[in-house]
Amino acid sequence: MVLYSLLFFTFLLRFVFVMTAVETIDGQRKCSSIGCLGKRLAPKILGTSPSSVPEVLYEVFEEPSSLVNEKNPGPDIPQSLEDFMTEVRETRPDARTFALKLKTMVNYLEQRTRTAKIQEYLYRHVASSSIPKQLYCLTLRLANEHSMNSAARMQLPNPEQVPYLVDNSFFHFVLASDNVLAASVVANSLVRNSLHPERVVLHIITDKKTFAPMQGWFSLHPLTPAVIEVKALHQFEWISKGKVPVLEAMEKDQMARSQFRGGSQAIVASDSERPNVIAAKLQAMSPKYNSIMNHIRIHLPELFPSLNKVVFLDDDIVIQTDLSPLWDIDMDGKVNGAVQTCSGDDKFVMSKKLKNYLNFSHPLIANNFHPEECAWAYGMNIFDLEAWRKSDITQTYYHWLQLNLKSDLSLWQLGTLPPGLIAFHGHVQVIDPFWHMLGLGYQENTSLEDAENAGVIHFNGRAKPWLDIAFPQLRPLWAKYIDFSDKFIKGCHIRDS
Repeated sequence: MVLYSLLFFTFLLRFVFVMTAVETIDGQRKCSSIGCLGKRLAPKILGTSPSSVPEVLYEVFEEPSSLVNEKNPGPDIPQSLEDFMTEVRETRPDARTFALKLKTMVNYLEQRTRTAKIQEYLYRHVASSSIPKQLYCLTLRLANEHSMNSAARMQLPNPEQVPYLVDNSFFHFVLASDNVLAASVVANSLVRNSLHPERVVLHIITDKKTFAPMQGWFSLHPLTPAVIEVKALHQFEWISKGKVPVLEAMEKDQMARSQFRGGSQAIVASDSERPNVIAAKLQAMSPKYNSIMNHIRIHLPELFPSLNKVVFLDDDIVIQTDLSPLWDIDMDGKVNGAVQTCSGDDKFVMSKKLKNYLNFSHPLIANNFHPEECAWAYGMNIFDLEAWRKSDITQTYYHWLQLNLKSDLSLWQLGTLPPGLIAFHGHVQVIDPFWHMLGLGYQENTSLEDAENAGVIHFNGRAKPWLDIAFPQLRPLWAKYIDFSDKFIKGCHIRDS
């Protein structure tokens, strides 16, 4: 809040300073900044003519600004409004000198505000990209348990349940994650809120290094009567056959980002970029944007060739209702059932259109899409795999990934959503926002009551609920699905708050 107060104060100073400046130049000897402001506003309110503003003020303000050394701004730059006004009263400068000093001080305050915002973005980037030691501990303990305890190496699912993995009369959910704790919350919330847990099949996809801890956790914490499958990517026959487009695309994407984006320190060192642009570039460097877990959803038809329909879940969501009605939604021949993100009561979160993700200054984007078209969200999606197999969605996805790489990442900068918006264009069936509430990870103004009444809540953004930077009023919605008395949770000092 201190940062945003400083930001507001900086822009307020522009207005107050100019009003004060004009009063001082007009000959007012005893006038506080607030008093001057009142004297300038009063004529407008009462309909009288205000005094003229010297033309020199406009001339000075329109001149190019020079940067100020923040660490050593020099004695000529006042450090507060009070110092500024005291100096003005004592020296009685002419209009040009006054305007120059005023402009220099405002520029200095703006530089400080910009630096503070960029530092905040950098700290949040570091905090959100790091693995908390508690999660690292949990992974190591479970890996050790997997190697020493046969009960932690149980086949998942058991042999009697294997036929259910390809039975389309069951409700099939897919979760791709390398975070054991996050996956456990998704699984617990899914099964606990299901009205038909005996018909729930959760397919958990993980990477090779996380397979043992993930299998260990779900072997020792069964969610009977639901069926839980834990499978590493290298165990899928389709992946092991040879070249996999998603892996090749990730390698090229990582090389391009390294070449054209530089490190985080290089990004924040830029003096010309706006803070929000710097924030976007930092976010593009987040490990999750180059994680196989984030890219693999584009190959669901190949990974599950026998299934007709699945619901894909991100690992930063919490399920708060029975999801079986999703299978009753008429997809109208479309492939992707998703919540649109361009309308809703929360204007901060639900105001996303294609122009928020794609670069419409590039002709390839401008000639193929409309900037005002609604975007939609990943996180909780219904995928009709039968309809998907009849389309060219996956090929379109990789075609545009290649175009973006060839254009030095100028079509979009981060994540799998932009190419997803393109690939699924015309293949999206809009579903009720009740099924997917977004924004719990990047803005703290989310109504707790609204969040509690949503079917699925999504902690998309940097403030993940397992991080220290999580919003404390929202974290309990996630934490209530963790048993903090569990020996692994307790042993790694994972706490409720």
